[in-house]
Amino acid sequence: MVPEYLNNVENYILNEIKRYGTLCFPLIDSENSTDVTSIAKRVEELGASAILIGGSSIIDQIELSKIISQIKLSVNIPVILFPGNVTGVSPNADAILFMSLLNSENPYFITGAQALGAIGVKKSKLEALPTGYLIIGEGTTAWFIGQAKGIPFHKPNLAIMYSLAAQYLGMRFLYLEAGSGANQHINPEMVKSVRKYYEGILIVGGGIRNSEIAKHLAEAGADIIVVGTMIENDNNWEKKLSDIIQLIRK
Repeated sequence: MVPEYLNNVENYILNEIKRYGTLCFPLIDSENSTDVTSIAKRVEELGASAILIGGSSIIDQIELSKIISQIKLSVNIPVILFPGNVTGVSPNADAILFMSLLNSENPYFITGAQALGAIGVKKSKLEALPTGYLIIGEGTTAWFIGQAKGIPFHKPNLAIMYSLAAQYLGMRFLYLEAGSGANQHINPEMVKSVRKYYEGILIVGGGIRNSEIAKHLAEAGADIIVVGTMIENDNNWEKKLSDIIQLIRK
């Protein structure tokens, strides 16, 4: 069977949003997860619309490519790269969140890494999904590695400013990120505020540990919910992920 997303992951995502409302993209960190193939198969069975693979500290591109190849043999949903740096690019994936960390204090993470990785993305024939990336809060790996000036959780107006900048720069995706393993998730009020202004696909991740949080974020306007640490650390992650997917769908 030819996957319906083939050669156009973005349209596939838009169609899934029209069909289900809010989607769930589980994030698999290739350096922290074990038995990634089984995890990938299971999240697809539970209703995930796509799989994100990557993380803030990936350094082994060969291992990354190997893992993606294994996953691709096991699932029919898109495998999308979530890169923390140029080492997070692999030709074996279906698409890449081509991200600019808009609130980094280091220009490298705003345009530098993107320029270095662009030729590789082109040669790999990866579908690039132009994404504005915003770190909310402080203290996580993404915040530290990306040298971000974290937007305070209680300052939605700052998130709106960056969100509109992303939109006007042509970024069709916006990722509000509290960070992997964050103690605090992004509050629905911030998501609701950003949703009033940003017209593209709104992704929210970090600190989402149960279906109640996910439901509130979906109701606030998130198009995609990203769950990662829960899958790595919670022995009951399959039940919790299933509950999340069922509750966020319309």
